[in-house]
Amino acid sequence: GPCTECSCSSGKGPDKDPCHTKKKENGDRLCVPKIFFGTRTHKQITQISRELKRTAYSYVPMTILSSRDYTCIHPMVSNSSNRNEMCVELLEGKHGRSCSYYHGVHKLVEHHTLQPAPGMCQAWDIEDLVCLGRKLRACPYFAARELMMGADIVFCPYNYLLDPQIRDTMDINLKDQVVILDEAHNIEDCARESVSYGVTESQLRAAREELDLMVSNSIRQQQHEPLRAVCCSLV
Repeated sequence: GPCTECSCSSGKGPDKDPCHTKKKENGDRLCVPKIFFGTRTHKQITQISRELKRTAYSYVPMTILSSRDYTCIHPMVSNSSNRNEMCVELLEGKHGRSCSYYHGVHKLVEHHTLQPAPGMCQAWDIEDLVCLGRKLRACPYFAARELMMGADIVFCPYNYLLDPQIRDTMDINLKDQVVILDEAHNIEDCARESVSYGVTESQLRAAREELDLMVSNSIRQQQHEPLRAVCCSLV
């Protein structure tokens, strides 16, 4: 059926996502799209999930994707200046340590308050998830990502949908899905930020010196000369 091509949301394929594969009358599998709702800031997600809570759809399976800055609860990692790197190191067990919160993700994902149940007020917000994560000693960051598999609505900041690198990291596949962008007039700035990079003059000078060294030692001269020219002209 058509569902073989439509990988239901998260690059993991339809088979692991029974909730989003409905049978059509003629036996074909019909792929139900997810709604990706992008906002400019994390704060706006809080407002929108509050609004969702007040509607008849408050029990619809949902998730909120956000950065470790908002959802990491590991005492050491959450206080570090580079949470992403430190988290990856812990998960790889680089220094013989691991993250017990990560290993408790299932406790959070399977918790009854996050399971869709008609008639119950289910819509939640980042704070609710973090609060529950602390109680259960389970990682909200990875739980939110796992909940994306069965979610009908996925809330996230714009750049998660616009930036190909973040989409890739987060396993977001937008093919055949519904995308809603709140206050879309901000998209241009966000897109510009996603492909921009800041560099200081001292970094440029250091790069130029290294490139000088490469060129003078005939190391990949063809590749390094144009780069050096760019550095020189910028400096």
